[in-house]
Amino acid sequence: MVELIADKAKSGIWGLDDILAGGFTREHMFLIEGAPGTGKTTIALQFLMEGARAGEKCLYITLSETERELRQGAASHGWKLDEGIEVFELLPPESLLDSEQQQSLLYSSDLELGETTKQIFAAIDRAKPSRVVLDSLSEIRLLAQSSLRYRRQILAIKHYFTNFGATVLLLDDMSSDLADKTIHSVAHGVLRLEELAPSYGAERRRARVVKYRGVKFRGGYHDVTITTGGLNVFPRLVASEHRTGYARHTLSSGIAELDQLLGNGVETGSSTLILGPAGTGKSLLAIIFLVAATARGEKAAFFVFDEELGLLYDRMKGLGIDLEAIQRSGNLFIEQVDAAELSPGEFAHRVRKRVDENSVKTVLIDSLNGYQAAMPEENSLILHMHELLQYLNRQGAATFMTVAQHGLIGDMKAPVDVTYLADTVILLRYFEAVGTVRRAMSIIKKRTSAHEATIREYRIDNRGLTVGGPLVGFQGVLQGVPVYVGEGKPLLKDSLA
Repeated sequence: MVELIADKAKSGIWGLDDILAGGFTREHMFLIEGAPGTGKTTIALQFLMEGARAGEKCLYITLSETERELRQGAASHGWKLDEGIEVFELLPPESLLDSEQQQSLLYSSDLELGETTKQIFAAIDRAKPSRVVLDSLSEIRLLAQSSLRYRRQILAIKHYFTNFGATVLLLDDMSSDLADKTIHSVAHGVLRLEELAPSYGAERRRARVVKYRGVKFRGGYHDVTITTGGLNVFPRLVASEHRTGYARHTLSSGIAELDQLLGNGVETGSSTLILGPAGTGKSLLAIIFLVAATARGEKAAFFVFDEELGLLYDRMKGLGIDLEAIQRSGNLFIEQVDAAELSPGEFAHRVRKRVDENSVKTVLIDSLNGYQAAMPEENSLILHMHELLQYLNRQGAATFMTVAQHGLIGDMKAPVDVTYLADTVILLRYFEAVGTVRRAMSIIKKRTSAHEATIREYRIDNRGLTVGGPLVGFQGVLQGVPVYVGEGKPLLKDSLA
C-alpha cells in the first residue's frame, strides 16, 4: 500500500496524486522531465489550477513560450488562467536594451544568465506565490553553458524559493545530454514522462516516478493519456492492495446440462477462460452467464474488443437474447473497446470503475486476442492480466474471458497462453461426424470444485445454445476427427424437445 503523507500539494490529477502518495510535498522543488509533447505543461497548469481552487497564490514563469501561447493551450482544454494564477513571461535580456543599442551591443552569457535570474527573483518577490512553475530549464541550461554554472544557478533558485515556502515544479524538455543528471540530485523528486509510437494506432504515453525523497511512492510505469480536459494518469494495478471479504457461492448458467458439465456451475471470485476456434460460440457461452447474472438481479459488465456493437445486438437477437433490453434495465453495462486507441492501464481503470462504482459482480472480456493487440509485448499481457484477474477475484466477481485459437480442426494454438491464470478452462471444438460438422465442449480444468470429465456435444440455433449428453463410444473428438468405437446412442438429435 502506498504511504500517504498529510501535508501535500495535490496535483489536480487523481492518478498522479495516487502514485505520488498524495501529491507533492510542500515547500520543495520537483522536476518534471520529458520530450516535447509528453504533457509537462498540461501537468503544470493542472497543478496551478488545483492550487488556485484552494485559494493559493500561483505563478507560472515561462521562458520557452509566450503568455499568449500558454493561454491558448489552456483554452484548448476549456481552462481560463484568471484569478489566482499569474503568468510571467520572462523576456530575453537583450530585449531590455535600448533600441539603438540592440544592433551594436552583444551581451555575454554571464550577463544574460544574471539578468534572467534577477527577473525570476523579482517575479517571486512581487507575487509571493505558494505554487510556482518554471518552464523550462533548457533556456537556463543554454545560458549557463557549463554543468557547474548550471548547478550553481539551480541551487540559487532553489534556496530563493525555499525562503518563500513555495512548492515548485521545474519543467525540462530533456534537450541536453541525457547523461547529465545535474538537476536530479538537486530536486526533491523527479517525474519522467515518455511517449511511445507503436507501429499502428495512437501514440502511447507513460509516467514514472524516478525519485521522491522520504516517500514510498508507487514505482514502475503508469499509462498516461491527454484528452480535452487535461492529462490522466492510470496507476498500475496492484491486486494485493484490494482485499475484500465476500461469501463464495456457485452461479448457475441457466442451462442444466452445462451446469452438470461444470460441476453445478462457476464460483464467485473465480475466472473462467473459454477457449476455441472462431465460430464455436465462445462469446455466446459467456453471454449466457451474463444473462443469468442479470436475471438474478445482479449487475454485469461486458467489454467488447472484437465485434461492432450493432452487429452483436442483431446476432444475439437471432439467438433469442435481447442485449439492448437487458442493458436498458440498468443491470448490464456494455463498452466497446478500441484496442488500437486504449492503453492497458486505462482498460484496467475502466474495469475497476465498473466494479467499484456500479457493484458489478460478473465481468466478460471478449476477447483476449483484442486485448493483446493493445499490448506491446506478450509478457506484459500476462502480468497485466494476472493483476486484473486477482483484483476481480478479490472483489468476489466472476470473470469470463474468451480466446480465439488459430485453426479450425486438429491441433490448434492460442496466440497467448493464459490457461494457468484461469480457475476454469472450457474448451470448445469442431469435429466431423457422419459427413457433418458438429461442436463439442469439455472442461479441461477447474480449481474450485470437481467437474465432469466427459465431452458433450452442443448446438447453436435460433433457440440459443443447447447442450446434449456426454459423447460415449468416440475417441479423438478433441482432435476434430473422432473414431466411433462403441455401440452407444447417436449424437445430439437434430430436433430437440
